[in-house]
Amino acid sequence: MANNVFDLAELRKLIDEQAAVAPRPPEETPEVEQEALTFPPVMLAADAELAEIVPTVPLVADAIRLMSWTGTREVTPEGLPAEADARAAAAELGIDAARLRLVWVVAVNTGLLQISGGQASRGPLPARLTTEATLEFWDGVVMDVLDRADDGLTGSAVVDEHLAEMLATVYSVRSGVAIANLARGILQSHEVACEPGAVEMRRLAASLPAELLDALSLLAYCGLVEQTAAGRTALTPLGVWAIRRDLLREGHDAPTTAEVEVFADLSAAELVEALVKGSATQSAVAGWLERRPPAQAAHDLIEIAAEGTAGQRGAVGAILEELGPEAEAPVREALGLPLMRRYAASWLHIRDLDAPTLSTDDHTWIAVDSLAALMHLSAPAAGRLDPPEPGEDLIRLVTEMPAVEHPDTIAVLDMLATAHDDKAVVKAARKAAMKARSLAHTKLG
Repeated sequence: MANNVFDLAELRKLIDEQAAVAPRPPEETPEVEQEALTFPPVMLAADAELAEIVPTVPLVADAIRLMSWTGTREVTPEGLPAEADARAAAAELGIDAARLRLVWVVAVNTGLLQISGGQASRGPLPARLTTEATLEFWDGVVMDVLDRADDGLTGSAVVDEHLAEMLATVYSVRSGVAIANLARGILQSHEVACEPGAVEMRRLAASLPAELLDALSLLAYCGLVEQTAAGRTALTPLGVWAIRRDLLREGHDAPTTAEVEVFADLSAAELVEALVKGSATQSAVAGWLERRPPAQAAHDLIEIAAEGTAGQRGAVGAILEELGPEAEAPVREALGLPLMRRYAASWLHIRDLDAPTLSTDDHTWIAVDSLAALMHLSAPAAGRLDPPEPGEDLIRLVTEMPAVEHPDTIAVLDMLATAHDDKAVVKAARKAAMKARSLAHTKLG
């Protein structure tokens, strides 16, 4: 660990991701926690406008036509049309035979068709839907499409594997992404995630462009993507709406422009309070900073953090990380503030600016402050906190905490002693809490 850099990601792993998590039963298999991402705000089309477009999506239109064509027919034990019926439907309706299974799955799962007693018939979905119901129907269609990525949706294993991140990338760039850049991104992600050999990477590099074009053609048929006038791939208005819903389901921060604009004119104190309570997300920060000179924003935020709680310092620290060297002057002034000097030194050092060296005790103090912040912040806000990466063993860090004279040391140690599921950590935290209380009493005496 560099002397001035304190990045708490590793510390959060050491405390089992959340400071106040109840002990996990030993027989449970812990779920893999996915990092929550922040996406740029988007402007959604009006619900009524979106609902009018849904029936015109080729996949939806074909599903409706397939429902009418099917009437009442026997299906296979798997709930699919018989081979002869599938061929007939494709020919008579002009549906690509390779896409007929997807159309059938969508028709059944959305209620256009229902299967009972070995027969398919018209489903329970009403012929006329409200705007809200139409969008819920559309959401179900997209979920069916994306769920089939695990079952060979596009015909390209590598595209299917990285489909979600590809769509998230396109969502992030409203002007569209060049196909060559999409292919490059997929290859890079695949190389990192799957570690294929050089021969396999060459094969993928040769085959992916054509496979990606076919996949984008299918996604256009599904109503998710379109080609811009500049030849880039962008999401359709319905695609933006649906992918945003999917991102929100996955726990990501995907706001609308209207949702973040309400925070842009808040004072620094009001923004920090909203972040601590979780009523504002990190996506609100960019819009707030855009309306202020960086130095003034940093000055106002540091004033709050210098006299505030650990939770407020955590929220302020997350905002300051968005600022560059243009905020140097107020951050450098913070070197003279007892509760901010350590953060200021780390901020300056990360940006290759002259900064004093932090001691081991300083790093331990920041660790205590960051853990205390997790106790003050709401769950969404705590998830945004990017605490320093100490690299020390947690037990050793715990034993060092009583000596750093942080006002929240005892509370942090009590939290670890109560909530951590590692008995060794619990024991060390209890012992350190006793020592911290003894030191506090001695100082008072």
